Parts: sequence; C-alpha cells; structure tokens
Amino acid sequence: MNMPQISAVATLLKPITWFPPMWAFACGAISSGYSITANWQIMLIGLLLTGPLVCASSQATNDWFDRHVDAINEPNRPIPSGRIPGHWGLYIAIAWSLLSLLIASALGHWGFIATMVALVLAWAYSMPPVRLKQNGWWGNLACGLSYEGLAWITGAALLAGGMAPSMPSLTFAILYSLSAHGIMTLNDFKAIEGDRRMGVRSLPVQLGVDRAARLACWVMIVPQVIVLILLLYWDRSNYALAIAGLIVCQLVLMRKFLSDPVRYALFYSGFGVPLLVSGMMVSAFAIHAFGAR
Repeated sequence: MNMPQISAVATLLKPITWFPPMWAFACGAISSGYSITANWQIMLIGLLLTGPLVCASSQATNDWFDRHVDAINEPNRPIPSGRIPGHWGLYIAIAWSLLSLLIASALGHWGFIATMVALVLAWAYSMPPVRLKQNGWWGNLACGLSYEGLAWITGAALLAGGMAPSMPSLTFAILYSLSAHGIMTLNDFKAIEGDRRMGVRSLPVQLGVDRAARLACWVMIVPQVIVLILLLYWDRSNYALAIAGLIVCQLVLMRKFLSDPVRYALFYSGFGVPLLVSGMMVSAFAIHAFGAR
C-alpha cells in the first residue's frame, strides 16, 4: 500500500485554517473573567484541541468528501493529485477525530461534549447523505457555529470551571457565529464553476455573484453593529468606539470587494476579516472587564 507524503498530510490538515477556532477559544476564555495564567494548562489543551485537532479533523474530512469537486476546482490538492493515495484521506480524518475525542477527555464533561458536537458538525458538513455544505445557508451556519460560537463558548465555560458562560459572553458568541456565516461565503467565490457542476448550492450559485456578495457583507456587519449597541448599553463606551472604528474600516474595504466579488474575495478575506476577528477580542476584553462571576 502506498503511503501518503508527510508534506501532503500537513497540507491536508490545513494549518492556516486553525487560527479562527483557536482565536475564538481564546476570546471565550478571556470573556470568562478568570485568570488565563492561573489556568494555563486548560488554555494550552483547549488551543491544541480547537486548532490542530478538531479543526484539522474537519479539514481532512472535508477534503476526503470533496475530492471530486477539488479535482475540478483545485486539482493540486493532496487527494485529487494522488499525493495522498487510496483511502488514506478517510483514514486520517477518522484517526484525527478519535484523537480529538481522546484529548478532549482531559477537559472534563464540558470539553468532551463540546468536542463531540464540533466533530458531528464537521462530519455532517461534508459527509453524504447529510452534507450540509450542499446548501450554502446550512453549511455556512454549521461552520460559523463550530469555528466561532462553539469554540468561544467552550473557552468561556472551561475557564469558569465548567459553569455555563455568562449571558453577555453567550450573546457575543452567537453574534460572531452569525458574522462567520458571511466569512464562509467569501470562500465560495473561488469555487463557483466546480460547485455548479457538482450540484453544490453555495450562495454564489443560488443567488448569483453580486447578491451573494451583498448578503455576505450584511451578515458580517449587522451582528457587529448589535455588539456595538450592546457595549454602549453596558456602558463600555471605549470598547464600543474601538468596534465602531473596525466597522468603518471594513465598510471601506467592502466597497472594493463589491466592485468585483470574484476577484476581490481573497483580498477581503486577507484584509477585512482580520478587522472583524479583532473586534471579537475587543468584545471579549469588554466582557472580561465585568469580572468573574
């Protein structure tokens, strides 16, 4: 049996995608109001779990079940190119998922359940017959909940010793999950041709390029505006001002993105999305300022 190349396995697990859930976990942990340094072991295991394990598992799973689409859109990916031969892509996805559950057992009940939910969403996103990604509405929502909301809630709960997150923390986790729906839509503009041919009903395929781009912008911005309003309501004006500045910068960049969504989707992902996720951390510190319950 041919063995996969180590470099191909690293590419399959897509380290560049690990950052969002690790960042969201850190935001949730900070929002708890508890000391990060006093709980550094939980932080370390949580970051390892959300990025190099659970997120990597989801990437391997997605690449395996997307191998036919990738043969059209990205033929140089590890599986369609043959650098990961046979069923090795599936074996890696299963092994990484089981390893994630094993590590999650060190985080107690909350960590294990959260990991289970994240892995179920990851497999449901890609695997037939569920294959949530066949529809851009459901697939992007599943990714947003897993990458942002679930990771945030897990970080907040674990740092709080297993207690449920505070209502402000839970609210922000949900709002930024919704924003992530728009972020996920940005990824669909590069694969319109292959998605259409393979019957994947991404939002650009369903709505057309221009309508999908406008929708993505609204979905990214509106939850952030709600965050801004809540911070003002909670008398966190300095944090609200920072969020407002980040929103304005995003709006400027969105004008360029909307002028040619297919051409500038990657541009906005590189320059606009970091502004959104920076706002997540600002919001987390705003909640942290309330102090641990």
